[in-house]
Amino acid sequence: MNRRLLTILLVAFVVASLCTWLVVRLINGRLEASKPIATARVVSAAKDIPLGAVLQASDLSTITIAGTAPKGAIMDPKQAVGRGAISQIPQGEPILESQLAGLGSGGGLAPTIPDGMRASAVRVDEVVGVAGFVIPGMRVDVLVSGNPPGAAASDGIVTKTILQNIQVLSAGTDIQRDAEGKPLQVQVVTLLVTPEQAEILSLAGNSLKIQLVLRNPLDTKVAAIPENSMRSLFGGPPAPAAKAPHPVAKAAPKPVTNTYSVEVINGTKTSEEKFPSTGGGSK
Repeated sequence: MNRRLLTILLVAFVVASLCTWLVVRLINGRLEASKPIATARVVSAAKDIPLGAVLQASDLSTITIAGTAPKGAIMDPKQAVGRGAISQIPQGEPILESQLAGLGSGGGLAPTIPDGMRASAVRVDEVVGVAGFVIPGMRVDVLVSGNPPGAAASDGIVTKTILQNIQVLSAGTDIQRDAEGKPLQVQVVTLLVTPEQAEILSLAGNSLKIQLVLRNPLDTKVAAIPENSMRSLFGGPPAPAAKAPHPVAKAAPKPVTNTYSVEVINGTKTSEEKFPSTGGGSK
């Protein structure tokens, strides 16, 4: 066979193979594009739903998502109406069973409290509450300032960290009344604590000033923080330790010396002489 003819046949075979591969790819692509994509229709939030809100029909909508529905997604709006939100749900996000309280639990903070935990309200200063530094979901440390019982007057105010890495449940205002009975707005932050920590907060709220300081949510380390006083803040020496009272030495009892008396008669004169005795009593 002519060598030139063999080369032409080989080139033709390669071109034919390439064309065949391109045609197959084109046909497969069109077939895949024509296949219907699996979708699911789930219930979503029609607006931002805050923590503790009871869902109404106007709060809900439905969206179509590609693929299968997320685990725990609610498919029927009737399954969500009347249930409380135990977490914040952004607008347009599918609503999951794990984000809602049980039917009949109502709204508010009660359904959001885990078993064994307590919600404790703490009064804070206006700067912390109004400025929006403390919002639900953040982590804070709790500091108290005041005069400890039994401390010297020269020490001044002492500040101590009593709780660390505490979750904030809610932040807002509470209406209380002053001494004249007039309504007064007070900044209140609700913290998620254990029963023991709730007792500590209750004691601190009676006579001490409470301050909250923010911390990084990823920082869960509980550090040993020493307390500080006004004396240490201004570089003064530490307060002298209270001196223990010195015991007063009691005087040893004087030994009792037994004596006996002897009556001496000299003529018409009578006298009495006393002499120590080692074992007998006085005569």
